[in-house]
Amino acid sequence: MLVLVTYDVQTTTESGKKRLRRVAKKCEEYGIRVQNSVFECIVDSTQLRLLEIALEEIIDPATDSLRFYRLGNNHETKVKHLGAKPALKVDQPLIF
Repeated sequence: MLVLVTYDVQTTTESGKKRLRRVAKKCEEYGIRVQNSVFECIVDSTQLRLLEIALEEIIDPATDSLRFYRLGNNHETKVKHLGAKPALKVDQPLIF
């Protein structure tokens, strides 16, 4: 299933900047960055739960936030891209 992961991490402190980097690195293990704090991830339900747990352990819930949007397996009809960055097919091999 396609899951959109978005996050907002408070970066006014050094610990916040470290959390931001750790959240981004963890998301990179599961998907592709499509915006600064937005990743598209093709995962199954177990992988999604592992990602949720890992990110919950990184963030500070008092100042940071996470959102997970489950777009499902028929996501081609649910995502429309306009603008500068080319849209990548996250469920296809990446060949540059």
